[in-house]
Amino acid sequence: MPQHDQRLHALCAWLEPRLEDVFARRGWGAVPEASLIPASSDASFRRYFRWQAADRSLILMDAPPPQENCRPFVEVAALLAQAGIHVPEVLAQDLERGFLLLDDLGRQTYLDVINEDNADALYADAIQALLAFQALPVSAQLPRYDEALLRRELQLFPEWYVQRHLGCSFSPAQQQLWERSCQLLVDAALAQPTVLVHRDYMPRNLMISEPNPGVLDFQDAVIGPVTYDITSLFKDAFLSWPEQRVQGWLQGYWDAALAAGIPVQGSFAEFHRASDLMGLQRHLKVIGIFARICHRDGKPRYLADVPRFFTYIEMVLARRPELAELAQLLRELPSPQVSP
Repeated sequence: MPQHDQRLHALCAWLEPRLEDVFARRGWGAVPEASLIPASSDASFRRYFRWQAADRSLILMDAPPPQENCRPFVEVAALLAQAGIHVPEVLAQDLERGFLLLDDLGRQTYLDVINEDNADALYADAIQALLAFQALPVSAQLPRYDEALLRRELQLFPEWYVQRHLGCSFSPAQQQLWERSCQLLVDAALAQPTVLVHRDYMPRNLMISEPNPGVLDFQDAVIGPVTYDITSLFKDAFLSWPEQRVQGWLQGYWDAALAAGIPVQGSFAEFHRASDLMGLQRHLKVIGIFARICHRDGKPRYLADVPRFFTYIEMVLARRPELAELAQLLRELPSPQVSP
């Protein structure tokens, strides 16, 4: 343990009596000696550690205030668990200091194991979990994916990618193209039926577990557009699939959602267009976030996946003529330097 890591020292001191309580409640006997090891990396300020001794394994979340807030994680976890979705159980909490003790959903994410052969089965499980998620009553307690939030997210692209990463600014004419394009994307998102939205429903946040999948990183859930999560699932930050296969998965989701009474668009063509435009909003946001993580937080590795998002964007622009102005704007941007 680094001697200067005061939060980790505080977390270990907090953990000891909580472990005794958990072991007593579960009838596991005396708490054995064990050490903490890093469990995963994160693009945020949160850290995760795994406590393991023999066959007992637990997860600690360190979410330092004021950058992070554990309360939404605890509240959304309870909501999802009621719907039968496999999420970590919160075994102990200190919301003021940002410490959580959780059960361990395993070591393998979808991203670790998914391939051409098992993708259909894994995504089928993920879709069933998503449908359960979306069938939950729309809670007034959760934030709304409203116009202000959609616009704040879109603004990350010019602020962090164009200005900070590329080192340029929109001309007045380009700014008008950007504003009209943003209006189109925002209007399309707000016109969609609304459900509970995870906001990062992708293979990196789905665990191979029983029942499958275990769902993580849901603390930013909102009430928002029905296509958001399913689009995120297949247009992932870290792996890509042939477009024809994605269309088949989207069709399968839409059919299942209709049968389950999820408020999706009335035709697959409408759903597909809504998914395309929702994906564009997310892709532009994520490009901005990855540039911010590089230049503000000193984590440049995420920029390596920015070209993947531009590929997603180009595929949508090619089949949606109403996005011609956005296509023109992106063509006019300079190419990034090789190194950030």
